[in-house]
Amino acid sequence: MDWNHYRFRSLWVLPAPPGTVYDVLERPEDYPRWWPQVREVTRLDDTTGVFRIRSVVPYDMSFTAREVRRDRAAGVLETSLSGDIEGRARWTVLPRGTSTLARYDQTVTVHKPLLRRLAVPGRPVFRANHALMMRSGRRGLLRHLRAV
Repeated sequence: MDWNHYRFRSLWVLPAPPGTVYDVLERPEDYPRWWPQVREVTRLDDTTGVFRIRSVVPYDMSFTAREVRRDRAAGVLETSLSGDIEGRARWTVLPRGTSTLARYDQTVTVHKPLLRRLAVPGRPVFRANHALMMRSGRRGLLRHLRAV
């Protein structure tokens, strides 16, 4: 087992139409406005940006996200990630009754040296940290959608 490899899935049920949710998720430069752990997003061009994130565990992670698929009809936003983490992240936005299901899938390998050294003892903490970040993101998006 590669202790530095992670696979995450988060499911967010949101009381808004899929098109509205998709519109928000396709603008990562706005994530810091509603997602507290996304500290900064710097757009490099139309398809690439540098993210700086930090959750409960006191360390920043920085990575470049490059769009590999944007398909509004399918509700898919997919990026490749490189930097402190390397891999892929994908939002899939689907109708669910009168609401929306936003599914986030991420498969990454951690490259940040400190996190690699702490991979075995820190793994449960890192997974919990990610879960807290995703819960906070959902709460922030809910507030943001209510204000839109």
